[in-house]
Amino acid sequence: VQLQASGGGLVQPGGSLRLSCAFSGSIFSINNMGWYRQAPGKQRALVAREITGGDTDYPDSVKGRFTIARDNAKNTVYLQMNSLKPEDTAVYYCNLSPPAYRYWGQGTQVTVSS
Repeated sequence: VQLQASGGGLVQPGGSLRLSCAFSGSIFSINNMGWYRQAPGKQRALVAREITGGDTDYPDSVKGRFTIARDNAKNTVYLQMNSLKPEDTAVYYCNLSPPAYRYWGQGTQVTVSS
């Protein structure tokens, strides 16, 4: 049972990235998932989550720019990030929603800079 986030990198402001979260274990395919980020000197924060009924939810800071989606056939949850801003720079993690401590992995670094 594990999660592995990938797809981060360096991107210019206004650019796009798609993060992937590969999961193993049925707990992830039957429960809601979320993406989180932690910027230097700040607490980890939610940036996208699945909610009951198949809907999704985003904080105002990323609403309209980020999209969470999953493909259970590929055991993968994605985070599509568009119109990236320097303030989106952080380490991004995937986990259950709400998150479980045991499933925090190493995350993937996203740096938005010109």
